[in-house]
Amino acid sequence: MPRQQQPSAARPARRRSYDQFCATARALDSVGDRWTLLIVRELLGGPRRYTDLHADLPGVSTDVLASRLKDMEQTGLALRRKLPPPSGASVYELTARGHALRPVLAALAEWGAPALAERRPTDAVRAHWFALPLLRALEGVGHAGVLEVRLAEGVFHLHVGGGAGAVLPGAETYGPVYGYGPADRPDARIVLDAEVCLELARGGATFAETVKDGRVEVAGEGPLAAGLRGS
Repeated sequence: MPRQQQPSAARPARRRSYDQFCATARALDSVGDRWTLLIVRELLGGPRRYTDLHADLPGVSTDVLASRLKDMEQTGLALRRKLPPPSGASVYELTARGHALRPVLAALAEWGAPALAERRPTDAVRAHWFALPLLRALEGVGHAGVLEVRLAEGVFHLHVGGGAGAVLPGAETYGPVYGYGPADRPDARIVLDAEVCLELARGGATFAETVKDGRVEVAGEGPLAAGLRGS
């Protein structure tokens, strides 16, 4: 008679908690895994398909990305939904709790900016990775609107406005603070290079100074463009 197979031992569940009654530890229970905060960074720009996320997270394996997205759904940071016809594709997007991590990402970007003194040969780059540092540099802009940003690495757009501490358009409903590609109807456009973005992120110059010395070109005729020019 064939020998009966012994049931395989159940695999132990992966440890998911530091088991510490501490707000920082609880936060890291949710976002402390490798890649999770970078997925949040990508989803701050709006809903994205799995394939788009994988393309803009060079170095992540498909298994790890799928696992992190599942974890984010379970912890209430993100959700998956199906787009209506004719697309029918599934996209991932942040929940309100996920969007609330934007100040955390902005603070990390500010803290890490000095480490970007030199781009290593193995470093990937995407234009929209400069979105959060640019938003901080533009906090003093006195007019709200959509700003299209053009770099050699690509194009993205920002929702800016209102001055320091202002509520960004869409923030009331936790909408995206930046978007991928050109804007449909931008209120202004700027052209600059990655080095200027890095200088702004490190605090080496103000946005007004880079406009004045010609390293940032501003296009547009409305109030936002005028504010960016300092007029």
